[in-house]
Amino acid sequence: MSRLRRLQDWAATEIGLLTRFNQSDRHWLMPLAAGLACGLPMLVGAAFDRMDYGVVSSLAGMVFLYLPETSLNQRMVWLMSCAFGMIACYAIGLACHFVSVLLVPALIFITAIVTMMVRLHRIGPPGPTFFVMSAAIGAYSPVPILDVPLKVGLFALGCLLACLVAFLYSLVALRLCGPMTRPASAAPDFDFVVLDSVMIAVFVGIALTIAQILQLERPYWVPVSCLAVIQGISLRAVWTRQVHRIGGTLLGLGLTWALLALPLDRWWVTIMIIVLTFIIESTVVRHYGLAVMFITPVTIFLAEAATLGQGSATEVITARMIDTAIGSVIGLLGGVCLHSVAVRAPVGRVLRRILPVTFAD
Repeated sequence: MSRLRRLQDWAATEIGLLTRFNQSDRHWLMPLAAGLACGLPMLVGAAFDRMDYGVVSSLAGMVFLYLPETSLNQRMVWLMSCAFGMIACYAIGLACHFVSVLLVPALIFITAIVTMMVRLHRIGPPGPTFFVMSAAIGAYSPVPILDVPLKVGLFALGCLLACLVAFLYSLVALRLCGPMTRPASAAPDFDFVVLDSVMIAVFVGIALTIAQILQLERPYWVPVSCLAVIQGISLRAVWTRQVHRIGGTLLGLGLTWALLALPLDRWWVTIMIIVLTFIIESTVVRHYGLAVMFITPVTIFLAEAATLGQGSATEVITARMIDTAIGSVIGLLGGVCLHSVAVRAPVGRVLRRILPVTFAD
């Protein structure tokens, strides 16, 4: 077989894997409830002309995405546990805003602990993403120290509202579909829970350090993009997510540019966030890259809703593109190390010496 033929076959296979759509049995009520959990705080903020308050609570509303498809009692216990964890992450991030030297160690610690918990309990996407995002955004929020309790309280209210939406949604969803039985799986081992989590956390910390060295305006997007890419279960999955994230972000930035060109007020921004969240949760299980196209404007609108129209759209879009590219490349490099035996073996030996034998085994 000629070299050109092999290249054509590789390209055809690669394109097929990158453009493949997955099957989904997700009921349309779930994306609708997710949109409400994220959008209702924005509606309240718009009503009182305090979009800055609404943004904080809307970020907390993302906890709804951790709702498992189990029985009602298990759903609510798990979701409220996740809500407590996200509140703690956001509060730690706000505290690190005043002690910047602790920011990178704190983000590494949060990423490692949350990833361990997610892997120990076999929780799928979005995994540790929104916990880390909450901490990172909190760390770069220009909040006076006396307003920290107010911001944490707004975040907690957003989590409580998301739990209420999840409860009402679950009452309907369980009547329509019933709880799903989680398939039996092997007990998670030390490497899967601890080793992988520590390595992922280290590369997230490296991503934030590089963002700080480059003095990026919104450095928190770099570690979040890194985490989104490095979470793949295999090197193939890491590569696919990196391509999806960069390609989807580029398309999403074009969509964001078009939306920002419209005469938007705070009400239209709120409605747009609800609609885009519905689209995201309807498509993310089918094709990650397509979902990222809509995730991009949602995250930008959430970040810029409080200052809508006061800055340059070009600057926001350019910064997001640079942040995503840097984070995705670091995530890809981290994924290569994460799935390399030559790197995993020595790191694993060190961790097993540090941790108690009873836990390591």
